[in-house]
Amino acid sequence: MTAVARAELTMLARNRVVAVSALLMPLAFAVYLVAMRDTFGGGGPVAALQVVVMAAFGVYITATTTLAGRRQTLFLKRLRSGALPDRAVLAGLLLPVVGVNLAQVVVVLGVVAATGSAPSQGVVVLAAVLAVEAMFLALALATWGVTTSPEHAQVTTVPLFLLTLGAAAWTLLTGVDDLVAVKLALPGGAAAALVSEAWTSGVTAARALLLLGPTLGWAAVGLLVTRSTLQWEPRS
Repeated sequence: MTAVARAELTMLARNRVVAVSALLMPLAFAVYLVAMRDTFGGGGPVAALQVVVMAAFGVYITATTTLAGRRQTLFLKRLRSGALPDRAVLAGLLLPVVGVNLAQVVVVLGVVAATGSAPSQGVVVLAAVLAVEAMFLALALATWGVTTSPEHAQVTTVPLFLLTLGAAAWTLLTGVDDLVAVKLALPGGAAAALVSEAWTSGVTAARALLLLGPTLGWAAVGLLVTRSTLQWEPRS
């Protein structure tokens, strides 16, 4: 699995389309949000948007594109013909994607903290970040099942990408005083609220678990959908 991950990291850097979605786009949005922090309400909301936006680009779109590409070129088929079990093959392909994105999130949140206020509950923020990574990874696996090629991934990832970013922005800009069930049920809404509250003022353990639930629920939905859409052979 380590050898697959190392090879995948090399290919990730060489593929221009994937490199843009995994590296340049998340960092470009990060710079924009840090510069516009006052418009978005300060460090907490900006940190929340950073987490969702960077994971949406760096994990969701990148993982979907990467898996579609490896299947289309039969690279995935060659890996499965070896001794590695299927789960280890997927882990080797996806580990660099998640690792690079987590490194980016840590650096950008460090900049947010250094240029403004530090998070009130760093551990809760970390738990929210890991939950968001898990959600987008599971949704990427589900979306990969209906994606025929890396180019097709630019279409199939758009609905969930826009829904997640829209839910996060809606929740942060309007608060959770009204339509709270809808905002928190949408993917990205509860995660954005948790990061913002944990960064700004802190949350109780019960509140943290309540806000983690929807994000982990969407991760479970993604895995369930993957069971019915997963296809190792190239799709026509």
